[in-house]
Amino acid sequence: MYRPLHTSDPGPVPADGSPRPELANALAGARRRAQRDGDGQADTAHLLHALLEHDPASREAVDACEQGGEQLVKLLGLLVQRNIGYGLKWHGSVEDSGAVPMARSDGWSPAAAEALEAARKRADGRGDRPAGPDLLAGLVADPECRAVQVMERAGVDRELLRRRLDAEPVPPAEGRTSHVGEQAGPIDVSALRRELGAPQERPGPER
Repeated sequence: MYRPLHTSDPGPVPADGSPRPELANALAGARRRAQRDGDGQADTAHLLHALLEHDPASREAVDACEQGGEQLVKLLGLLVQRNIGYGLKWHGSVEDSGAVPMARSDGWSPAAAEALEAARKRADGRGDRPAGPDLLAGLVADPECRAVQVMERAGVDRELLRRRLDAEPVPPAEGRTSHVGEQAGPIDVSALRRELGAPQERPGPER
């Protein structure tokens, strides 16, 4: 049975099964981005974008899979320019994983909801709260989701990232406590736009 992750804790996320602060920030950020984009549901690409903005562990996992290129920069550039590039064909459509009903009232696309459930189960398996890498693993587990489509356009090796996430344990929560609403690290999206320009369109399946 699907149990949604909480996203509205006013302060530090308590140890009650709700997500760690960085992931809670990412979930809230994905919802805000979907609203700004005029999308009825937050999809897996919104989740990926927010994870890279708010969760250093997720950024590091993607960055560690680079093979002589600048895949992380390209990936962020594509995500930043969703409304003027590759993502235009997704506007107004539903990202359906095919595994769950399309009609949802919680604000997540079916594929995003499946990734969130996978993150919860992954964290439950180690007796912990869901963290950013748990959701990233949930995203890369679906080769047809929008997040993976963007990663492939940026040259990120999905299989290599999946193996790394499986092999690397999620670090314990420690050090300075983050608060919901606090961004984990700065990302200069204006610089990305200047450096990359509009991404080139490549044909791909619509989800």
